Amino acid sequence: MGAIEGPRRLGGDQKFTCPFCGLPQDRVPTLEQDWVLLEPDVDVLAHLVPAEHRWITLSDGRVTVYAVCPPDPFQRCRIEHRLACSGQELPDLWPWLTSLRDENARRADRQATGEPGPVLLPEVELPDVG
Repeated sequence: MGAIEGPRRLGGDQKFTCPFCGLPQDRVPTLEQDWVLLEPDVDVLAHLVPAEHRWITLSDGRVTVYAVCPPDPFQRCRIEHRLACSGQELPDLWPWLTSLRDENARRADRQATGEPGPVLLPEVELPDVG
């Protein structure tokens, strides 16, 4: 028997074209017996990516979400193509920050028009600190 060099790939690296931007994306099997479309040739430090969007490659070629917080400072991960796709809107990765940005936009409008309106932050669960 010969030794297997490198990780075994289930289904190989399959390239698919994004219907929104026309660029290639990798179709990779997941641990959950599903597929995910990842950005090709992008491998970033995991701490730069929100926990639920970190995909790590396992030894057999499958990927899984790496939601460890905080991640190992040297752990690398892949991201879904939809996060990097110029043809799609970026998903709401941090709802509390989006709410804050929306409120700041309203405050700026009120300040520009001289209206003293109340500050109304919607009920949003903020992330845990610590």
